[in-house]
Amino acid sequence: MAASANQKKVPLNRVRNIGIIAHIDAGKTTTSERILFYTGQTYKIGDIDEGSTVMDWMDQERERGITIVSAAITTFWTPVLANTLYQDEHRVNIIDTPGHVDFTAEVERSLRVLDGGIIVLDAGSGVQSQTETVWRQADKYKVPRIAFVNKMDVLGADFHNTIKEVNQKLGAKTAVMALPIGVENTFKGIVLLLERKAIIWQGDETGAKYVVEDVPADMQDEVEAARAKLVEAIAETDDQLIANFLDGKEIEISDLKAALRQATCTNAIVPVFPGSSLRNKGVQPLLDAVVDFLPSPLDRGAVTGVNPDTNEPEVRQPEVNAPFAGLAFKIQADAHVGRLTFVRVYSGTLKQGSFIYNPGKRERERVGRLLLMHSNDREEIDSASAGEIVAVIGLKATKTGDTLCEETKPIVLESITFPEPVISLAIEPKTKADQEKLGLALNKLSDEDPTFQIRTDHETGQTVISGMGELHLEVLVERLRREFKVDAATGAPQVAYRETITREVEAEGKYIRQSGGRGQYGHCVLIVRPKVRGEGYVFNNKIVGGVIPKEFITPIEKGVREALANGVIAGFPVVDIEVDVVDGSFHEVDSSEMAFKIAGSMAVQDAVKKAKPVVLEPIMKVEVTTPEDYLGDIIGDISSRRAQIQGTIQRGNARVVIAATPLSEMGSYATVIRSLTAGRASYYMEPSHYEVLPESLAAKLLKVNQPTK
Repeated sequence: MAASANQKKVPLNRVRNIGIIAHIDAGKTTTSERILFYTGQTYKIGDIDEGSTVMDWMDQERERGITIVSAAITTFWTPVLANTLYQDEHRVNIIDTPGHVDFTAEVERSLRVLDGGIIVLDAGSGVQSQTETVWRQADKYKVPRIAFVNKMDVLGADFHNTIKEVNQKLGAKTAVMALPIGVENTFKGIVLLLERKAIIWQGDETGAKYVVEDVPADMQDEVEAARAKLVEAIAETDDQLIANFLDGKEIEISDLKAALRQATCTNAIVPVFPGSSLRNKGVQPLLDAVVDFLPSPLDRGAVTGVNPDTNEPEVRQPEVNAPFAGLAFKIQADAHVGRLTFVRVYSGTLKQGSFIYNPGKRERERVGRLLLMHSNDREEIDSASAGEIVAVIGLKATKTGDTLCEETKPIVLESITFPEPVISLAIEPKTKADQEKLGLALNKLSDEDPTFQIRTDHETGQTVISGMGELHLEVLVERLRREFKVDAATGAPQVAYRETITREVEAEGKYIRQSGGRGQYGHCVLIVRPKVRGEGYVFNNKIVGGVIPKEFITPIEKGVREALANGVIAGFPVVDIEVDVVDGSFHEVDSSEMAFKIAGSMAVQDAVKKAKPVVLEPIMKVEVTTPEDYLGDIIGDISSRRAQIQGTIQRGNARVVIAATPLSEMGSYATVIRSLTAGRASYYMEPSHYEVLPESLAAKLLKVNQPTK
C-alpha cells in the first residue's frame, strides 16, 4: 500500500483506535505483524526471531525479542467475511504495547487515549499476572475490548480453560464467538458460531487464503450448544431480543451483532475468538470483529474536562468543527526530527503551522509539523481531525499527560497517572567529555518516560536514576550508549525504600536570625498524622485569624515538601503523611518567604522524628512457573527470601507458585532459578505494595542498633 494512501479521510464512524495488550510473550507483536500483512500495510510478515518486525523497530527490541516502547501505525481494513455489520473500508490506528511490567507506563498512556483494545491471551498459560494488570488498566479508562485466545497450536493449549479463567480471574462476561477446530498440532481453523460456518486455513503459508465450509459433522452438537449459549448471552443485554429469545423466536444475525456491538462498547460483554498468530490462523475474523464490535470515536462520545479559569466542567464533542482539544500522551526523542509529541485529537482540527495552548503550563505552543506515524517511519500531513492520533514536531513545554486546546476555549482533560519507581542506581559518565552529554541525555529520556526519574544525592553528589525494574534501567543505560553516544558507569541497583510515620504529633519550627540590619523571622506549628498506605502526601492550611499571612503558607509547604523528599531518618522520601499548619507567628519587618520555608522544613523534620517513624520496603508479586519435580526446591528457596507464599495453582503440566516477596531479596533471582531447575522454570515479578521493614533489618539499614523511637 502506498504511504500516501494512509492520508485518505474516512468518516469518523469508520475509525477505530485500538491497542494490543497482554502479558509478556502472549503474542502481541506477532498478532500486530499479521494485522499489518493482511491489511496490505506490509508485503512480508515480520518475524520476531528474525528481527524483521515493523512494530518492534528499536535495535534492542529486535535483539531481546521484546517490545520496549509502544509503536503506533495506521492501516485500513474492509471486512472480508459474510454477515459482518459493516462492509465499508475502515481506518484502524493500532498501538502495540509492551507486555513486560517494567514498561507499564507505555501501556498506561496508550490505554488512556484508545477507544478499544484487543487483549491477547496465551491458550497454553491462560490468564497470567500481567494480563490481570493490563485488564485493570483497561478497566480504569473504561476501554472496551475483544479477547483473542492465541497459541491454539501450542502443547497444552486449552481454549475452554482460558475462557473459564477470564470469567473467574478477570470478572468478565465473555461471549465465545467461535470454537477452534482441532487443538495443538491439529489446530487448523475455527467455527463461527452465529454464522454456523467453518473457516479452514490450508495450503498457504501466509494464512491469506482460507476456505469457508459447513460445520464439521463431529462438531455439530458442540457448536449448537455453544451457539445457544452465545445467543442467550447477547439477548440478555437487550430487552427486545430477550423477549424474542424467551418466546423461542429465531433472532436475525444482524440484530444479534448490533446488540453485541452495543454491549461491547459499554463494557457489558467481551467477545472472544481463538487463533494462532504465529501459524497465521484466525487473524482475519479478529479484524472483522474490531470493525464490527469495537467503538469509533463517535461511539465513545464527548470528552469531559474542566475549564482552568472557572473550574467548571467543559464538554468537547468528537466533531471536526468543534474547538480543538487533544491530549499529549507520549514524548519521543527522534534522531532525525528531534522531539516528537504524540497527540490524540478529541475534538476539532489540528493544523500544521498553527498556534495551540497548553492550559496546564499557561503557554502557547506552535505546531511545526504534523506526522502520521507508521512505527518508526513517518509521513507528513497538513492537518489532523477529531479521532486521529498524530505526532507533532515543535512543542517545547508540553509533557506527557498535558492537554492541548484552543487558547480562547481552554479545557483541561483527565491526565495520566503513573506508578512510582521501585529501584535505583547511581550513574556517572566515564569521561569528562561525557559529563554534559549525560545530563542532556538523561533529561531527554525522563521527558519520554514518566516512570524514569533522576535526582542528585546531596550527600555524595552522585546522579541517581530510578525506574520500574532492573530491565527498565538496563535498557535505558543501553539507550544512552547507542542513541546518545554516552558511556556511563553504573553502581549496583538499590531498592527504593520509603519512610513513613505511625502516630500523630505536633511540632514547632522557629527560624530567627539577627545579624545587624534586617533579620530573618519564620515560625510555624505543624500537626502530622499517618495516612493509609498508598494515599501519598496531603498539606492543609488550617491557619485562622491571619496569625501567618497567606503569602507565607506556600513557602512553608515548599519547605515541608523538600524536607519530606530528602527523608528524615534514613534519607528516603517520606510518604503517606498528612501535614496541617495550625499556628505560628510573623514579624512585620523580618519575616520573609525564605525564613518560613526553613521554619516549615525544621518543624516537619522534628515532627517526623517524634512520630515513631519506620522504613517501608517495596513488596513484589512473584509468580514462578516450574515443572512439578522442582516445586519443593522453588518453595524452599523463595521462603528463605522472606516471602509470604500465597498459594500454588496447576497450569497444564506445570505448577505456579504465587508469593509476595521483598524486592531487596530478589537480586540475581533469574540465575538462582535457572540453576535450581536446570533452566526449566520461569518467573514473573511486578510491584505490589509497600510494607514496614522489620526492625532488625531497618537497624542495619540505618547503621544504628534500633530504628528511631
